[in-house]
Amino acid sequence: MKILSQFTIGVHILAVIDYLGNQEKVTSNVLAGSIGVNPVIVRNVMGCLKEAGLIRISQGKSGITLAKNLDDISFYDIYQAVDSVGDDGIFHFHENPNPECPIGKNIHKAMDAKLVRVQEAMENELRAITVADVMSDILEELNKEQSTQ
Repeated sequence: MKILSQFTIGVHILAVIDYLGNQEKVTSNVLAGSIGVNPVIVRNVMGCLKEAGLIRISQGKSGITLAKNLDDISFYDIYQAVDSVGDDGIFHFHENPNPECPIGKNIHKAMDAKLVRVQEAMENELRAITVADVMSDILEELNKEQSTQ
């Protein structure tokens, strides 16, 4: 199962906002052009990011801006904001294991705690990575490109 693309779109949005900063007004059309998706998709993800307090959206001169420093925005914050997975977590257990089967009647007991551990480990890793880490890597790549030109 994949985490929905809204997560990576959310990271991309925050990176573009940071990169363009004061250089140009950031709009949903500018973001959609960078991400390569329809502006409606961008606006939906932006709504989630705004609701989570990660961005500010202004119709005026400033456009879309960061509400927090990138060092303070973890992957987990974005994961939570865009509701990438939902209440069930990343694992959705099949609905009707056969209670007459020795495996079917015990599969939940054998797996549930393990799946919770995996989910918690993933979420802890998401908390450890910030959008600033991503921007650092992007800027490093841009510097390499510029030095070879």
